[in-house]
Parts: sequence; C-alpha cells; structure tokens
Amino acid sequence: MASRSLERAGAAPLWSQLQDDLLGRIHRGDFAAAFPGELALVEEYAVSRNTVRQALAQLRADGVVTAARGRAPRVVDGPARPEISQPVGTGSTLFDVVERTGRTQTSVVRALERTTDGVVATRLGLEESTPLLHLERLRHADDEPLAWDRVWLPFAAAAPLLGVDLTHTALHRALVRHTGLRVDGGRERIHAELADPVRARLLGIAPGDAVLAMERTGYQRGLPVEWRRTVVRGDRFSLTAVFGPEQGRELAPATDRTDRTPVPA
Repeated sequence: MASRSLERAGAAPLWSQLQDDLLGRIHRGDFAAAFPGELALVEEYAVSRNTVRQALAQLRADGVVTAARGRAPRVVDGPARPEISQPVGTGSTLFDVVERTGRTQTSVVRALERTTDGVVATRLGLEESTPLLHLERLRHADDEPLAWDRVWLPFAAAAPLLGVDLTHTALHRALVRHTGLRVDGGRERIHAELADPVRARLLGIAPGDAVLAMERTGYQRGLPVEWRRTVVRGDRFSLTAVFGPEQGRELAPATDRTDRTPVPA
C-alpha cells in the first residue's frame, strides 16, 4: 500500500491533517466501495492509532462517517458535507483547510491599495497617519462565497504585494515570499453575528443568516504587523478545538506565548 505523507513539522496537529485529507478523498469518491479501518489508516499514513481515532471521531461527530460496534467505518450516504472545519490555535490556514477538502480556494480581490486609517494604525502600534496597505478579498470554496476578508499591513513593508496575483494563494505565504514579513503569532476574537444586507449580498446568503466575525492582530516576533477583519458563512464553516493531556503536549508552543497563537491566512 502506498504511503500518504502528512506534515510532521507543520503547525496543524496530525489528526487534523489526517481528517482534512480523508475529507478530500471522500469528496473525490475514493471510498465509494469501502472506507478503510483504523489499522489500514495507521499503516497508510504512518501515524499512531490514537491519531487515527481522533480524526475518525471528528468525522463521525460531523456525520460524514459512521461505524457501529464491531463493524468497519463507512461513508454516510447523502450529499457531500458542505461545512469546512478549521482547528483553532494552530497555523492551519483557511486556504489550506479548503484545499484539503478537495475544493479549490480562490479569492476575488476587491481592493489592493495604499491607504491611511488612524484606528488601524494605532492597533498596529503606528502613528495615525502612517500609510497602510489595504487588501480586501471575497474568498470562495470552489465557486461559492465563503468569507469576506479585509487586511491592513504597514505599507513600507508590504508594498511589494501590489504587483502580486493573490487569487489563489495564502496571504501569509505571499508575505514571506515577496516582503520578508512572517506572521508567526497573533491574537484573535471570534463572535457570532447576523448578516446585514451588505454581508449577505457578498456571501450569497440571506440577511439575518448566521456568520462568524473574526478580528485579529498578527505578530512578527512579538510586534504587530497585520490587522484583519473576516466574516465567514456560518452554514459552511466551523471551528474545532482539541484539549486534554495528550493534545496539550502536541499543540503546546516551544515558549510561553499564550496570548499569541498562530493565526490563519
């Protein structure tokens, strides 16, 4: 059996990577005949049985896979699961989790421009008149809107992005490649809201539908370099968290930075 690789040094835990990969294979129809058992997945992905069980537990909780006692797991009949799930407190990006489900994440760039905003500049620890780079994107999973994303960065550092195609890339990777900025941590606030007419129109939902609103500051070596506001459709997206002794050891950062966890791009 050919081995499938996971990113051992990646920020996302192995169980989450395994779950995303299995979701992508389910959407592609790889398990139409049968879904592999735990031991087969252990061998194929070269991971522990506990990692496999964590991934399958989430798939069962989401109604994607079912398994009765003494029987092998199987894919639940019915329409493909619409929800996209992203682990919190890891470096897993929205771009990555969408692509791992077998969908294509693309962005419609609505604005990429030099601007000033005193409030945002203050949040970044800058003087209010400091020029900023503003990026506004409408992010899609396949052809359906998923998130409305607005980002502000110091213009002096981020100006090289003005000539970059951002329709199919994770922003943080583009920052590293073209500017040298590396967002290595952040602080994020997430809360539920009801979509107003503007957000509803952009996201292809009805006014009053549920959305998740996120506000985050991204840091590089402890200094703020990014301010972001994102609104995500509540019917297609969820956040997952893992806790407990084993998971805590796996996810714990090398140093005590509890207020600056990796953030998605």
